[in-house]
Amino acid sequence: MWGMIGVKLMTSTKWIYRFDELGSEHNDTVGKKCAQLGEMTKAGFKVPPGFALSLHAYEEFMRKSGAYEDITRYLDGFQADPNNPADLPKYDKASKIIRAIMEHKEMPQELEDAVCKYYDELCRAAGIKNVSVATRSAGPSSHPGQYETFLHVESEREVIRNIIKVWSSTFNQRSLHARHLGGHPLDYDPIGVAVLKMVNAKAAGVMFTLNPANGDRSKIMIEGNWGLGESVVSGSVTPDEWTVDKVVVEILRRTISNKTQEFTFDVASGKAGMIAVPTDRQ
Repeated sequence: MWGMIGVKLMTSTKWIYRFDELGSEHNDTVGKKCAQLGEMTKAGFKVPPGFALSLHAYEEFMRKSGAYEDITRYLDGFQADPNNPADLPKYDKASKIIRAIMEHKEMPQELEDAVCKYYDELCRAAGIKNVSVATRSAGPSSHPGQYETFLHVESEREVIRNIIKVWSSTFNQRSLHARHLGGHPLDYDPIGVAVLKMVNAKAAGVMFTLNPANGDRSKIMIEGNWGLGESVVSGSVTPDEWTVDKVVVEILRRTISNKTQEFTFDVASGKAGMIAVPTDRQ
């Protein structure tokens, strides 16, 4: 039985924090991404306003909604060899069943009320009735691209629904397999969730504060593409790339790629997705 052997006591029982309340000391409370958004906010960077759900909020949902109990019951009968490629479909099947369990659960009322309160504050600050936000995962350790992000989420009901979907993405196929391969409990992988105002980005990307290829800390690597940054993060395009020397603050190398697609929000359909880039901007 997998049970709850992975559960550890949280140092704080607070469910939600505004970014300006957070710093690097909250890494294990709200996840690395949210903690660093707090550091940047306090340092004066132009961070989109938002709030963070703590790992305790994840735990509260899993326990009060009955998701823990249902998932543990299902996993009692789960058998697969993580080292056997032929067993990968078993993880895919398990993922679909567990995610359906989670996404059919209701958020506990007290937690839902707290989320709505913070979202309403964000709407009032933006001067928009149902301000468009992103819901993003924030684990205590980095798992780039492993969990899911949902963009242009509007209204209290949709914010609640998409927070639960971010939590359920901890049970996607690759996450289940990785936990099993590492000998970790399958039924428990708490993460924080960042809820932040969407930016209408002309271009976006990723910056590495060292060279990820060789660990050279004197270099900064920047990758970018037209539109929102999801096209770069997902690896679906070949982005433009710059290498910057931190010491002399000079661009050492620039690579401009043929950019045929961008990730953007279509106002007419109300959906975000990949579209073709006009020839003159490729």
